[in-house]
Amino acid sequence: MSSLILHFVTPPIPYFIDSGKHKYFPGERHVSRFSINVFDIIVVNRGRLHIGENDNAWVVDEGEAIILRPDGYHYGTAPCEDETDITWIHFQTFGSWDEKACLDECLDNQSELFEKHRQEAYLNHCETCSIFIPKKFKLSDKSMDDLISFNSFDHDPRSLRNWKKQTAFQQFLQRIAHEAEQSSDSTATRLAEKIELFIRHNYTSKITNSMLQATFNYHPNYLAKCMLKVYGLTPIDYLQQYRIEQAKRLLLQTDWSISRIAEAVGFNNPPYFSSVFTNKQGLSPTNFRNKLVVQEELLRNLPQ
Repeated sequence: MSSLILHFVTPPIPYFIDSGKHKYFPGERHVSRFSINVFDIIVVNRGRLHIGENDNAWVVDEGEAIILRPDGYHYGTAPCEDETDITWIHFQTFGSWDEKACLDECLDNQSELFEKHRQEAYLNHCETCSIFIPKKFKLSDKSMDDLISFNSFDHDPRSLRNWKKQTAFQQFLQRIAHEAEQSSDSTATRLAEKIELFIRHNYTSKITNSMLQATFNYHPNYLAKCMLKVYGLTPIDYLQQYRIEQAKRLLLQTDWSISRIAEAVGFNNPPYFSSVFTNKQGLSPTNFRNKLVVQEELLRNLPQ
């Protein structure tokens, strides 16, 4: 990934809003506009489009696409030389997002963006993960097939069209993210994903760096490097964070005692669990439970 990277945090997944097609004749250029409040994917199906956003400018050729920010100034930097056909797709996200110069910058800022996301999206007991989408990219044959399928639903009745286009859009976006990931350090990514999956399946057991080394046959330093690159956390830090997230779910969804929850998520020492939880959340487990339960009761009692 050599261009700008859009970094989205999920859930919720970025969602489709509207789409259409447009033809530029020779001498015409992209209209100037400011803060349209939605992300805009522009795919050039034929021809070439000269487009700018704030202080940056791009030439988007046939088979390429660019994603414009919802808060930017968009404008044509030069007229089209030939007839140019585009597909545009507007989408938005309820969660946090950012734009960085490279993937490493996204990863360096990942923890901060996750915390912002939890506050803005009210995700008090939900895992978050990242979606990385290149600012400008070339569509593969499979991505182009996804786009053709997406556009085919324009002929369906509205009651079906919006459902189908939402699903097709998510598949299209997932394909772009997956293909971008394949072009990065795929070995480190695949290993980090295997570690993450192992932790999710075994978090209630005792997991150590020695165990991870024996399981994956790599030195703990390399395992930590891979996890830091992809998730912004070492394996042991990720384990602790995952256990805390599971504890938050149990605090909200059960009336179990703090000791029982601590044991259920892999902490054999309840006082240590309470200490870690308080350090991470700024509230003790009991206060976290009381605060969220009170909030939910207040919401239920609001007049309809």
